[in-house]
Amino acid sequence: MTFISLVAALLLEQWRPLRTGNQLYVAFARYVNRIAQSFNAGQYRDGVISWLLAVVPVALAILIVYGVLRYTSGLLALLWNVAVLYLALGFRQFSHFYTDVMLALRGSDLARAREVLSTWRGESSHELTANEATRIAIELGLMRSHRHVFGVMAWFAVLGPAGAIAYRLAALLNDRWGAARGEEAGAFGLFATRAYEVIDWVPVRLTAFSFAMVGDFMGAVECWREQAATWRVRGQGIILASAAGALGVKLGGVLHQGGTIEYRPQLGDGDDADVDYMQAAVGLIWRALVLWLFLILLATIASWF
Repeated sequence: MTFISLVAALLLEQWRPLRTGNQLYVAFARYVNRIAQSFNAGQYRDGVISWLLAVVPVALAILIVYGVLRYTSGLLALLWNVAVLYLALGFRQFSHFYTDVMLALRGSDLARAREVLSTWRGESSHELTANEATRIAIELGLMRSHRHVFGVMAWFAVLGPAGAIAYRLAALLNDRWGAARGEEAGAFGLFATRAYEVIDWVPVRLTAFSFAMVGDFMGAVECWREQAATWRVRGQGIILASAAGALGVKLGGVLHQGGTIEYRPQLGDGDDADVDYMQAAVGLIWRALVLWLFLILLATIASWF
């Protein structure tokens, strides 16, 4: 059922993608905003209570519905899995941004690429050079593929639909309340960051290893071992370093933005990033996805025997 559910949800998401601004996401955003307004007194324990209130009831409800449907009908349980995965997965929620940037850079329209990146990142990108815009797009594409696809698949394989949705909610709360918001997060957002780091510890390494398996394995492992720890967020560093080594491209590095220069560690020891490497990154992600599905299929067949 796991393999069939994943394939069906991925096909459905490709056919009719669920946009980020859909009503379910908006409703959840309002819900967590209300929780934060009610419980955020700037203390760590407030963040713990708020996180549990945001994640546990939703995951528990999905688990109960799945249990009832599985007891009633295997087909209904399968359809429920597909529906939950359709909400949790999200290739098409970010791929249009990536494609627009790639097409703009291929057509030497740097202004358009900067505009799309500004919308995608939620911060100004109008000072980026073409090489910097390319690197940022590849990094975002790799991290979004992990966040929206591989991380969800990993937890779905372990805990079913409840695991998939809990992972996505934890990722969303990390973005809204956690360290990604900088000093604004404070003590309240600390638990959201720590919880996501724990939940994402295994999926991060599975994603990085799968990139190594379908790319330059030795290059990926070497960059992972030597460069991942230099990145500000360790989990991101593991994925990006592994992918950079697998692709043979340089990621990270200097960015021109905010009227100044941001110095970031270099990841990878290969060529400078260009549009061809953007296409290569797409291929890397799809090969990794095929690898995941193949391994899940083998595990499913083995469970039958």
